[in-house]
Amino acid sequence: MSIPRHYRLRRGLTAAALATLAATSACTPADRGDAAKAMAGEPRPSMAPVPSVMVGGQPMLPNRTIVDNAVNSADHTTLVAAVSAAGLVDSLQGEGPFTVFAPVDSAFAALPPGTLDDLMKPENRAALTSILTYHVVPGRLDAAALWQRVAAGDGTAELVTVNGEKLRIRANGPNNLVLEDERGGTATISTYNVYQSNGVIHVIDDVLLPS
Repeated sequence: MSIPRHYRLRRGLTAAALATLAATSACTPADRGDAAKAMAGEPRPSMAPVPSVMVGGQPMLPNRTIVDNAVNSADHTTLVAAVSAAGLVDSLQGEGPFTVFAPVDSAFAALPPGTLDDLMKPENRAALTSILTYHVVPGRLDAAALWQRVAAGDGTAELVTVNGEKLRIRANGPNNLVLEDERGGTATISTYNVYQSNGVIHVIDDVLLPS
């Protein structure tokens, strides 16, 4: 199988990279509504996590793991299938915490024809794993933590993913953040702060690809 050069992925993912899924950090949950203050360098008030957020027509319960919640979202059936095909279910059900930027089904559907089908084949498991772990950052980085990093970087910041490559995150107006991958592709965060027992999910509208 040959993936187009534009979408060719780094296959050198090591066990050490997957092991970083267990890395931990602590961030204070907060609402993103006063993002302008964060950009100005002012601390934003902390808030307790909401009991649940609706994603894909179902409540995402904060006492469940990332995988347990994702399987209930009608908007993330492709992501769940890909996580299973890549053998990452057990990892994403681990203690964490993890920050997951979760593409919706329409984001996967927007890939070039045949790309997703090829990636789901057993012989291309390494490539699929590379994509999926590029959407995972160690630690619980909620909206407040992301905005703090963007503010500290004068409008942009870099996140090191479990894949080992970096994502860039920048402000797009006072209340929105945009992710940029190694190829210059972008994805907008459409739903923030979907808290899990082992991390946090931010829903995004495009698939991010490593170099």
